[in-house]
Amino acid sequence: MKYYYVRFLSLFFVLSLLSITSCKKDSDDSSSQVTDADGNVYHTVTIGSQTWMVENLKTTKYNDGTSITNIIDTTTWKSTTSGAYCSFLFDDTYIDSLGLLYNYYAVSSGLLAPKGWHVATNYDWEVLEAHLAANGYNYDGSTSGNYYAKSLASNSSWISSSVEGSIGDSNYSSYSNKSGFTALAGGGYKGGKSWYSHNYIGMWWTSTAYNSSKGYFYLRVLQYNKSGIITGYAISTYGLSVRCVKD
Repeated sequence: MKYYYVRFLSLFFVLSLLSITSCKKDSDDSSSQVTDADGNVYHTVTIGSQTWMVENLKTTKYNDGTSITNIIDTTTWKSTTSGAYCSFLFDDTYIDSLGLLYNYYAVSSGLLAPKGWHVATNYDWEVLEAHLAANGYNYDGSTSGNYYAKSLASNSSWISSSVEGSIGDSNYSSYSNKSGFTALAGGGYKGGKSWYSHNYIGMWWTSTAYNSSKGYFYLRVLQYNKSGIITGYAISTYGLSVRCVKD
């Protein structure tokens, strides 16, 4: 198993930035499915004050109908400076289960999400994280801290781990996907021949710049042997999954 380095930032919470309403029960919102420009239908889930897509995005078109470039070779992917997507390992058999991987140029277009939705911002993720921490999603029962990765993660696609409370720890099965978010271990693409392995890690773009002058943009990472979500950053040519939030 080969890992590649990603710079990670310490995750911090913003409980002071929002008023948390715990009276609303998080629930599947199957009556509010959303369709992308390709006709793909996504289920949704309401978590606190937000409504998220349950699946990773897999559109090949922007919401104005314009086609996004599909790149299937390593050299072209690394050199492109416009919106592009690929499937994991350039293998289309992964699309149905894992969605597609997009570079940041596609994310920053502002047209990637279906109309009425948007690619999750860094703040959207912070709101989600604060809600989970304060409302019983930490595997240890605490109401603060960052121990809710298992509550975000799908019941499938993740390998096992002996780390207590981690996504792969079967001893806390009652917390598996407790939020309904259904995060997948979809891997990612670093460029060239370097891939982040699926089943071990899930990586999602935000639409927020960390340091735009240096070309760094926020992302979120879940890993099979971690109990918390990780805030990190990556350059625009990475290929990562995308989750959308209702406007």
